[in-house]
Amino acid sequence: MSRQVVLPNESPDLTPQRLASLARLAEELGYESVWLPDHVLPPEPFGEVFGGVYEPLATLAYLAAATERVQLGTSVVIAPLREPYLLAKQAATIDRLSGHRLILGVGAGWNEPEFAEIGADFPRRGAVLDDTLSLLEQLFTTGRGRAGGYFEPRPAGRIPILVGGNSTVALRRAVRAGDQWVSAGLSPDTFAERVATLDQLDPERRVRRIARQQFDEGKAVETYRAYREAGADAVAVHFGGDEGYEERMAAFAAGSE
Repeated sequence: MSRQVVLPNESPDLTPQRLASLARLAEELGYESVWLPDHVLPPEPFGEVFGGVYEPLATLAYLAAATERVQLGTSVVIAPLREPYLLAKQAATIDRLSGHRLILGVGAGWNEPEFAEIGADFPRRGAVLDDTLSLLEQLFTTGRGRAGGYFEPRPAGRIPILVGGNSTVALRRAVRAGDQWVSAGLSPDTFAERVATLDQLDPERRVRRIARQQFDEGKAVETYRAYREAGADAVAVHFGGDEGYEERMAAFAAGSE
């Protein structure tokens, strides 16, 4: 089972240099991927759950230049808050700049006040996400827009799509339009229940299953192994506040071999 890192994006004082250093350390320690969450206007002053300081796609372009091998992902971009053609252009550009290391994670969103303040349609967020996924598929595979416009840089291969969310609707979306699925804040037992549902929806096991784990001193490795037993293919760990992040990343990597 692969280990992944959710980078700390919740401190306004975190410098770009520190963020790049954490991504390089993750690469050196053998972590498979680094992830950035997305909130334009988080529901409360940042915090480990919400993130929202650095815009993730712009930041991943910066991290692409600072790393060589580690995969770079959004976990997850709130697609209904984005203009879909621009999102496609940003993703395809980062994919090319990074040497095809991007994983585009998308979700419908849940914070209604954020949608209201931005002027996005909260009740239709699921339909908007589905339409965005359909458009991304068309642009990436054909290089043409719906009215015939030319799209570049066209990805050389498929940009992996990760779908976030715990609902059965999100699981169906992952099976229909995604390559990977990530949970949000589920215990190992509840994650196992969701995996059982995914198995029913996806009997050929096409979709990769990723659990997100919040670091808990003294229990982190035990929890990681519990997710493995629950059916996770990979676990993305958020290591708490940014102070001491490097030490916790290194200790976890050594202890979870």
